Amino acid sequence: MPMTVQPLPDRPDPTVIAAQNDAFRKLACLGVPPAQPIQGRMHVTRSLMEAGDGFMAEAVKATGAFDTFEPENDPEGWHDFGAVEIRGETVFWKIDLYEADSDFRYGAETPDNPATTMRVLTIMLARDW
Repeated sequence: MPMTVQPLPDRPDPTVIAAQNDAFRKLACLGVPPAQPIQGRMHVTRSLMEAGDGFMAEAVKATGAFDTFEPENDPEGWHDFGAVEIRGETVFWKIDLYEADSDFRYGAETPDNPATTMRVLTIMLARDW
């Protein structure tokens, strides 16, 4: 019997956060405009920038296109982490959610509200983790 998870009344809906994270990732990596404004920025690690020969561009594009979320790699259902293979090298990406006016010091109080949440997408080589 399949189990459905109901969001708790005082907790944000993971499907809303997942949709916003997906939309932000597609904006940051692929230039696809979101249906509603989403605040955020993308960072790549120095080793990814220094990889050369178009590797970083491939990693960013693959991050934007990632869509294989499973309970094993997305236990919260937020679509906030993934791994892609580029030329035999594993690349991780992670989205962190911050309170928009906190200078990245505080986690988002209402992570399902894009007006008060600042997303940070970090893309890195797995060996940098």
